[in-house]
Amino acid sequence: MSIKFFGSIPAIITPFKKNGDLDLPALRKFVEFQIQGGIDAIVPCGSTGEAATMDENDYQTVIETVVKQVNGRIPVIAGAGSNDTNKAIRFSQIAKKAGANALLHVTPFYNKPTPNGLVAHFKAIADEIGLPVVIYNVPGRTGSNVSPANIIRVAREVPLVKAVKEASGSIIQMMEIIKLAATEGPEDFSVLSGDDAFTLPLIAAGGQGCISVVCNEVPSQFSEMVHAALAGDWDKAKTLHYQLWDLMNINFIESNPIPVKTALSLMGKIELGLRLPLVPLETKSEEALKKVLKNLKLI
Repeated sequence: MSIKFFGSIPAIITPFKKNGDLDLPALRKFVEFQIQGGIDAIVPCGSTGEAATMDENDYQTVIETVVKQVNGRIPVIAGAGSNDTNKAIRFSQIAKKAGANALLHVTPFYNKPTPNGLVAHFKAIADEIGLPVVIYNVPGRTGSNVSPANIIRVAREVPLVKAVKEASGSIIQMMEIIKLAATEGPEDFSVLSGDDAFTLPLIAAGGQGCISVVCNEVPSQFSEMVHAALAGDWDKAKTLHYQLWDLMNINFIESNPIPVKTALSLMGKIELGLRLPLVPLETKSEEALKKVLKNLKLI
């Protein structure tokens, strides 16, 4: 499958039962809900999917289940990141064997590699696995921000690195990456928002889409907004953007994916199951979330 990294791409939740076990029937139904909403690709086992609390068996089961349900209709971009390069390679091997089309790799957290270390990390993964890779830059989780120059350096030195999920929270940084890719190459490098609220301005600046949280709840509306923006229909895109604005923001009232999983449970899509150290929303936060969902007629 030839992959273009663009459009509306949900980083999907992983449905768990209340005892913490995987809920595979709910996962299959949820993947179908996303595809019917018009998404362009799907990311299982990212931060929103609680991959941090999955062992290798859970991880393999989730990727296999998603790949089978997708059945070649859209690309599957498997989250496989770790701050241990060998572990990142091992999970990438599992994802490739399960049929994933590409990989999402967070920049190594805690150990904070140097720019040379970043290149070596992604080169080791690419050389071993041979699948396209999306860099995930999320300083709020990793503790370190990768500069635009270093992101482009990795992309230039590791040709299988095809895109970045940019969650620095800085539209200036996102635009700098777009500028560097256009002027220095690689010209086919995609810049995807890692924050729903930045999707519209990023596309206006030349970005290609979003790896999204809010798409979990409203795949049809979010996909429609992204596709309108990519087509240059700014009036429609802005209208949809502001319709979803409160939901985009309330999803982060507490740590992701607690709010989005709570919303989906209220919508009847999943059972509310979280794995420690994540715990249910505080009452005040849940009431605020319910208000937004009711305003959007989702509950």
